[in-house]
Amino acid sequence: MTAQDILSTEDFKKCISFHGHLCPGLTLGYLASKAGMDWLKQNRSEDEEIVAIVETDACCADAVQVLTGCTFGKGNFIYKDHGKFVFTFLSRKTGDGIRVSFKENPVRNEPEFFELMKKFMNNTATNEERTLFNQKKMERTNKLLETPFEALFDMKPVNMEIPSKAKVEPSKPCSVCGEPTMPSKMNDNLVCRGCV
Repeated sequence: MTAQDILSTEDFKKCISFHGHLCPGLTLGYLASKAGMDWLKQNRSEDEEIVAIVETDACCADAVQVLTGCTFGKGNFIYKDHGKFVFTFLSRKTGDGIRVSFKENPVRNEPEFFELMKKFMNNTATNEERTLFNQKKMERTNKLLETPFEALFDMKPVNMEIPSKAKVEPSKPCSVCGEPTMPSKMNDNLVCRGCV
């Protein structure tokens, strides 16, 4: 498949719609999720059949949610603040798991792109710089989609305990702020984490 073929798939369009825009980070999440789901040989999770663990809060995490069906609300989307483009996909049905990690790659390290991104994020980019930044995002996205998967990612099976399913329990008022809170998220004095 060419980059344009992939960009025009319904799956990719759903990722863009959910995230709000096309970018290289979303593309990385798309590629990692597709590979992880293929390895697990499973379809999108309707409930909690699959668990996704992401080690970044960057754009790629949105594609993981869309393609795997793992979400915070269902309790099968777990975020670890490690600052890495690493994604672990686990099957509750089989107990199998795969860790997909991004390699250091020349597509990723381009000083001009990061300077433009900084200006774009700080809202100091000129119209010309904004146009150039969007052009560079598209170039990087296409380059990622055209790069062989093995050049971008490592994949390693994992043998780990599958996290328990989402806990559902009646709330109790926090003894400090009075806001209803899950008791498992409170200390022994019934104080919520926000008030501790």
